[in-house]
Amino acid sequence: MHDVDAPVVPALSERDREILAFERQWWKYAGAKEQAVRELFGLSATRYYQVLNALIDTPEALAADPMLVKRLRRLRATRQRARSARRVSEGRA
Repeated sequence: MHDVDAPVVPALSERDREILAFERQWWKYAGAKEQAVRELFGLSATRYYQVLNALIDTPEALAADPMLVKRLRRLRATRQRARSARRVSEGRA
């Protein structure tokens, strides 16, 4: 029996699934991550991280790979805190 009131979660696009798969195993690629991003997705590193950050904020990505998405969110939060702390300490100098 289907619950007609249940929200419909749209599926991830093929590119979104490929990005999550890449993040699970990017270290397997020879060379720098940025080079692999350019070769696989045709994106600059800056654009890739913009796309990735938007992707990991979606419920679809969380549903598709909760452990990976939570790890990526934690890493992002840690980097944001480190940048904020640097700005505060630089402002005091």
